[in-house]
Amino acid sequence: MRWIRSLITGMSLPCILLGLLFFAASLTPSLIPRGPLVQGILGGILVALGYLLGRVIELVWLAADLPRMLGRPALGGKVIFAALVAGFAIWALTFSLEWQNEIRAKMGMELADAKHLVQILLAGAGTFAVFFLIGALVAALFRWIRGRFYRFMPPRRANVLGVVTVALIIFVVTRDGIFDRVVRGLDESYEAAQMLFDVAPALPERPDQAGSEASLIDWAAMGQPGRDFVLDGPNAKAISAFTGKPAMNPIRVYVGRANGETPMERAELALAELQRLNAFDREVLIVTSPTGTGWMDPGSHDPVEYMHNGDIATVSVQYSYLQSPLALVLETRTGLDQATVLLEVVHKYWRTLPKDRRPRLYAHGLSLGAWSSMYATNLFRLVDDPIDGAFWAGPPFPSRFWQHVQHAREPGSPWVLPTIGSGSFVRYSSHFSDASQAGSDWGDMRIVFLQYSSDPIVFYDPLSVWRAPPWMNEPPAEDVSKHLVFVPVVTHFQLALDMALSFGAPPGHGHAYFAQDYISPWVEVTAPKNWTVVDTKRLKAHCNVGFQFGCRNRRKDANQV
Repeated sequence: MRWIRSLITGMSLPCILLGLLFFAASLTPSLIPRGPLVQGILGGILVALGYLLGRVIELVWLAADLPRMLGRPALGGKVIFAALVAGFAIWALTFSLEWQNEIRAKMGMELADAKHLVQILLAGAGTFAVFFLIGALVAALFRWIRGRFYRFMPPRRANVLGVVTVALIIFVVTRDGIFDRVVRGLDESYEAAQMLFDVAPALPERPDQAGSEASLIDWAAMGQPGRDFVLDGPNAKAISAFTGKPAMNPIRVYVGRANGETPMERAELALAELQRLNAFDREVLIVTSPTGTGWMDPGSHDPVEYMHNGDIATVSVQYSYLQSPLALVLETRTGLDQATVLLEVVHKYWRTLPKDRRPRLYAHGLSLGAWSSMYATNLFRLVDDPIDGAFWAGPPFPSRFWQHVQHAREPGSPWVLPTIGSGSFVRYSSHFSDASQAGSDWGDMRIVFLQYSSDPIVFYDPLSVWRAPPWMNEPPAEDVSKHLVFVPVVTHFQLALDMALSFGAPPGHGHAYFAQDYISPWVEVTAPKNWTVVDTKRLKAHCNVGFQFGCRNRRKDANQV
């Protein structure tokens, strides 16, 4: 108890007030609604961060021997600062429910009730207590190490070496802990993949399916994401029932990571399978990059097969077993290299075919798949015989090509839905826009980005630590709160948390892309023959019915990405 009492009495009031200021600011809305527990944890982390920042400022101030206010003026200043912070915190708490419910209403979510305030305060206090205790333990470790150094060196040198030693200890401990967890995750992912091989379902019966007895691709090694992609799409009968015309069975080729040792080996196997299935005789050929686990979104691929009456082939190659966040950090080059090699191999063969007899060729990807697909679509390499277009959904913010296009937007057009030139080459779509409107008709090559205005995977900005992202300087989009404001440091943490929450957002918001919003962009990019606005509406209604009709609304688990 004495130790706890000494901790409390040793707390700095100005630093606590700075932390409470951060807590109050964290209650302001961001892109994704936050539940009370998540909001409380975020607030507690920011209180701890504000307290730490205040302590650092205090130490620097004392070390620099800068003037300090003492006596009654200092006490009066603390009282005024405390009153201002308390007033701001009460105001933020009072309106936090209204702010969160505004976003929830925009996204069609159930509204929160007033009891969430108590949960926020309890979760925030508990989180801050944990971090404060960790900080106290680190400080105690520093004092102990510094005391040992005092025995044989001057105090100033002992202080510096004490800080360096503690920093090294923390680095080693956290690095090894994180590394161990990553290794365990890798092991579990790889083990899960091997179990899938052992329990693979029966081979496809039709010889025109990848993985069948006639196929060049080993069905057992394809993995679960690939097998789902090959088996679950609409067949000719389902497509014909929708279109009212004779249809073809769409071609789906998927090569698992275990189907080949190298990216080139897997890409060449994919090409050989495409040739076996006469995929280059189809009207449309799509080269798509999967998400980190190898998952392919049926909400994207099913509709485009309907609109082309099955006269279409799609090919993809798996590059990882990991969820996208891990794949992004640990296997960045793997995904980029695999996507590049696949498109190069397919394009190299495709360009040897007569232009009037080869399929129209497109690139596609969702999320991390969009990033790798964009990287693979080197326009300079393709300039002498370019592909026909590309459709990328939910492009992650680090994507260089996406960043380049975003910064080329017409002045006055919004960052979340920009206009690029006349719209003859690049267009954008969202939950509220379908990319059909532009200043001029499409050119020979068509590119469409699908991005939701509330998707932090797309609109997170690492520089939001100290400056507002471009989209925050513009009027809010339809599903973004009008109360959203930029607060240095706080906004950065809010958006980082939003990225983790974005996978669970309702369809059409956050990072939850779904079938209806893929349809119009696919129409714009691939230009189906004799397709009308009525057909688009019919297909959207068809996809809205449910999974049993083949064109499925995707509500994925975050693990699939």
